[in-house]
Amino acid sequence: MNHKKIFLFSAFAMYFSNVLLAQQTSYKFDFGTGKTAKGYLNILPETRFEEGKKYGFDFNAKVEGLNHNGKNALTTEGVKSEKPFYFSAAVPEGNYQVTVTLGDEKEPTSTTIKAESRRLMLENVNTKPGQFITKSFIVNIKDRNISGGQVVALKPRELTKLDWDDKLTLEFDGRTVLAALEIKKVEKQITVFLAGNSTVVNQEDEPWASWGQMIPRFFKPGVAIANHAESGLTLGSFMGSKRLSKVLSVMKPGDYLFVEFGHNDQKEKGPNDGPYKSYSERLRFFISEAKKKGGIPVIVTSTSRRAFDSTGKIQNTLGDFPDAARKVAKEENVALIDLNNMTAQLFNALGEEQSKKALVHYPANSYPGQDKPLADNTHFNPYGAYEIAKCVILGIKSQKLGLVKYLVDDLPDFDPAKPDDPLVWKWPESPGSSLVKPDGN
Repeated sequence: MNHKKIFLFSAFAMYFSNVLLAQQTSYKFDFGTGKTAKGYLNILPETRFEEGKKYGFDFNAKVEGLNHNGKNALTTEGVKSEKPFYFSAAVPEGNYQVTVTLGDEKEPTSTTIKAESRRLMLENVNTKPGQFITKSFIVNIKDRNISGGQVVALKPRELTKLDWDDKLTLEFDGRTVLAALEIKKVEKQITVFLAGNSTVVNQEDEPWASWGQMIPRFFKPGVAIANHAESGLTLGSFMGSKRLSKVLSVMKPGDYLFVEFGHNDQKEKGPNDGPYKSYSERLRFFISEAKKKGGIPVIVTSTSRRAFDSTGKIQNTLGDFPDAARKVAKEENVALIDLNNMTAQLFNALGEEQSKKALVHYPANSYPGQDKPLADNTHFNPYGAYEIAKCVILGIKSQKLGLVKYLVDDLPDFDPAKPDDPLVWKWPESPGSSLVKPDGN
């Protein structure tokens, strides 16, 4: 065989290898150094997700193997770590049910699980010695491709985000002992698509966070959250970068489209721009396009900025944009979640000083390389994002959306005028941090 034929054969083989790699949609993993359960793939501490590999520990994760030599191969062995670690599996676009078995024969465990770009999936799952808990949740995986050969125009910062790669990545935080993991593609899920800006997007790095990445924690299997928001976007640039086209290309009848814009639209100064002009027109377009696909649009008013007046109360810095959103929702007879009003209540309840703990306000040297204080009155930290996600859940309940029946059973009552104590609320930080402020304000 000549060199040209060898090259073509190798290229052909690599292409089909990559195609097969990306097409696998289900896995069953048994972790640990002991006997492997029937029908499962054995995952050792040294199993790595590398070039040409379908699955494995990712980003230099370090775990310790366990084997208690019991009869049940799934629960008498596992891997453990008291530091964050990552595990990835190559999958194509779609909704995936992830089922984890957590626990240890001899010691207590406590685990929080995030997916992809720090989406909160499970929070503080605790086990006693000898106790094992199995939990399931849904992770949405998306890609840039749109039917007809189009692609989403990503910003440079998005090109390296876990949300846009070709694998499903899980982050395990706390004192975790992972015994087993199953991943399978599921079709019968209600998908909730999120369209928005930096207050909605899945923020990749600490200490930034948004409500869109916290809200999956509050839903049982049956609902998938597909967050297509990105920092700095307006209704117009969301459409211009083909994100709305992408959402509509995969939307099914009965899916939802939550739309929250305003912060960046406020800066547009063209002759037809403004809350009651282009902003309202574009909101109506989002609504009509979602309805054409059999979707259920929901208008969400913009989150308040942390801007207190001389009396110590939150003032409106968004002009008529919240009012315009309310008016469009009423005229189009669609559900409205008044996040602008609820976040104002939240900030007022916390007060001028304590409300800093909901946003990215940190003294110098809180994060690597940070030689100056961070003081941002628009973008949230994990605590603030979590509280706002609770506001969105409250809106879902008050609007009596069909999503209510998929809320988790342990959902506590919430009142934005009585927020969780930021000094008590805990968040296990992810390893990555950034001092770069998200686009938009």
